[in-house]
Amino acid sequence: MTTTTTPRPGLAARLTALTKVVEVGAGRLDKKLLDEATALLQRAGERLKLSSEHTVVALAGGTGSGKSSLFNAISGLELSPTGVRRPTTGRTHACVWGLEGSAPLLDWLQIQWRHRFSRASALDKGDTQLNGLVLLDLPDHDSIRALTDTEADRLIGLADLVVWVLDPQKYADASTHRRYVTELAGHDAVTVFALNQADKLDTEELAELLIDLNDLLRREGVEHPSVVPTSAVTGRGVESLKSVIATAVSRRRAAIQKLEADLQRLEQRIAETMPLGEALSAPASVDEARRMGLTDALCDAVGVPAVGEAMENVYAERSSKWVGWPYPRWADRFRADPLKSLRLEDVSEEIRGITTGSVSAQSAEVANAVHALADGLSMNMHPVWRTAVQQAAKSRSKQLPKALTEDLAEVAPRLDHVPGWWWALKIWQYALVAAFLAGVVWLAAGLLMPGSLPPSLELLGDSATLPWVGLMMASVLGLGALSGIAARNFVELGASRERERLEREMRRRVAAVSATMVVEPVERELSRHHTFYTALRDLSA
Repeated sequence: MTTTTTPRPGLAARLTALTKVVEVGAGRLDKKLLDEATALLQRAGERLKLSSEHTVVALAGGTGSGKSSLFNAISGLELSPTGVRRPTTGRTHACVWGLEGSAPLLDWLQIQWRHRFSRASALDKGDTQLNGLVLLDLPDHDSIRALTDTEADRLIGLADLVVWVLDPQKYADASTHRRYVTELAGHDAVTVFALNQADKLDTEELAELLIDLNDLLRREGVEHPSVVPTSAVTGRGVESLKSVIATAVSRRRAAIQKLEADLQRLEQRIAETMPLGEALSAPASVDEARRMGLTDALCDAVGVPAVGEAMENVYAERSSKWVGWPYPRWADRFRADPLKSLRLEDVSEEIRGITTGSVSAQSAEVANAVHALADGLSMNMHPVWRTAVQQAAKSRSKQLPKALTEDLAEVAPRLDHVPGWWWALKIWQYALVAAFLAGVVWLAAGLLMPGSLPPSLELLGDSATLPWVGLMMASVLGLGALSGIAARNFVELGASRERERLEREMRRRVAAVSATMVVEPVERELSRHHTFYTALRDLSA
């Protein structure tokens, strides 16, 4: 009966974390590590769907180690051909204790049907503790034939538990230790070392060799090596090895332990490449202070303060033609105007040029503002991620000046706009001018033509009214002067408000453009960075 392997609590979460590492680490993490992680995820997914009632144990070793002889000794049958001088195991042989439900697993292992053997009859001989064992006799890993060499490597990676069969003469062989053993750090629970052909050694030699082998394995990262001396010829140690294998089979945990060990090894390698450290202290988004700082810098780069100042000057200059006391303004026409040297009459053209012209000359300032934002956010990041954040910030920097210019052109001040209160004040002041002129006419008539006016206009010639007319004229002049002063104050206040309105609108638009073209790409990279290291933390939990 085939059942699905149930991982221990935490393994599923760690595999999920690795999936996220692979997903967001693409282009950031070393491609070789990504490929290994992808392969591990695929292998884990496939193995966890297959029988949990079977434990795959692979006998691996070099030519002449007696691997096939040991395979036959454990199975109690002559299933695999043996040899000494050359590799005789060209294809993997499998012996299954409890064949039911093992077919999908054997198919996944790619074991040919003619090399599959059932050991169900062994149950009658007291081997019930091996029920569920799938024992593999692998091709020699140091074979001169590339086909068998590749198959051995593949199945060593797929097996739940690996028994390395070593012989006394080549137990320290570099092809085994450098290529395989050094990669087994953390795999102690799913790795066994069988020192075979122990019958060729006397007791003292065997003891020294075991000590030396254990020391060698510890130096290579196997903290708790499991070493079993065996002899396929005499049968010595075969039962001990079967007992070790039976323990793993009965616990039904070897498949999970192998995945956990593979996961741990990969996690360590990823952590060495991109240490977790303080990575999670890096911001996951652009905070409001940095957003405002970027907006301020970009506003300076496109000259928002200059536009606001120009707008204020234009507003004040134009208002003088509407709300100034007419008499002083008329008098100014007959004398040189020092303000003309300031070319204030051309300010309107200046402000149009600022808001509608190109800001390409400010590209350097725009680039500096963007660079400063990226540097501040990626200060404590790994160089790969720091570069990614900087590239994200600059991804649209070439289009940014043009976008700012086009957007700000839409809020160019309305230079032809005349506030309603300017009209009202102008009417009021010209009414005062008319009243003053009427008073002049009255005085002239009273002083120059007394008693000679027709009866209907006798009041104009009445000398008793002249003081009152003079008082009225003085009052009109006073009112005109006061209204002119008040108007100037209101103009200054209005100009300030208009400048604030314009700068506020321009700043809002600059902030919107920068958010779309700078902040959003940066935040995507920051989120990716945070997700990656969160997953890496969960992977190492």
